[in-house]
Amino acid sequence: MLFTRALGFRASLISLAGLVTGIVLSAPATGAETGNLPAIDAAQWALQKEVDNIRIYTMDQPGSGFQAFKAVAELDASVENLMAVMINPESCEEWVLNCSESYAFGQGDFHDRYAYSVNDMPWPVTDRDYVLRIRTRGDADTGQVIMDLNATPGMRAEYSSRVRVDVSNTLYQFTPRGERTHLVWVQHTEPNGSLPGWLVNNLLVDIPVKSMQALEAVAQSDKYQGYRLEWAEDGNLQGVVPDNR
Repeated sequence: MLFTRALGFRASLISLAGLVTGIVLSAPATGAETGNLPAIDAAQWALQKEVDNIRIYTMDQPGSGFQAFKAVAELDASVENLMAVMINPESCEEWVLNCSESYAFGQGDFHDRYAYSVNDMPWPVTDRDYVLRIRTRGDADTGQVIMDLNATPGMRAEYSSRVRVDVSNTLYQFTPRGERTHLVWVQHTEPNGSLPGWLVNNLLVDIPVKSMQALEAVAQSDKYQGYRLEWAEDGNLQGVVPDNR
């Protein structure tokens, strides 16, 4: 939902480093759900940066020149407000660094849907685009909400003016802490193109820091107030709806 405006060549490198779109239960994530992302609690995560309430970790990935990152933050926004942002298919443009276009497509529903998004790159770097499958689930006992975002490049025709990102796997985990939310964001992307892995990895931490700061601010805006999570009798999350009670 992989979902920012930057000027200059360094900005284009930063966006290529993350190529972000824009969530796991207390047990480690399984490869079938997350495209073989490393587990949240894996010992190999190395802390790279700490900014206020945000910590960024990275980890080498087998067979890849590009690292995965893990961002951990305590956001001053409720899980209801954050999920109101996340279910808006156009919200990528509001909080994800360099996301210039985003919309839903297809016949999906709250639990399993598709979105298309674009990363705007300053000239002469070609814009990157994503076709993402987004799956959402939650547990009423813990209040925790999980989102998996996986690239499905063949679901839409490619544009000659954009480079399609073929491999991108993202996991968001939202855990309520009263009026605040503990967010864990894990991602690994293989950016198409000729940028060297060492350069991308050196810039990787900027993407989640700036995006999470923006997400917190957006979730606090009036636009995303007045929502609640709707739970089924079996404890599964059914949706995010206006709180008209």
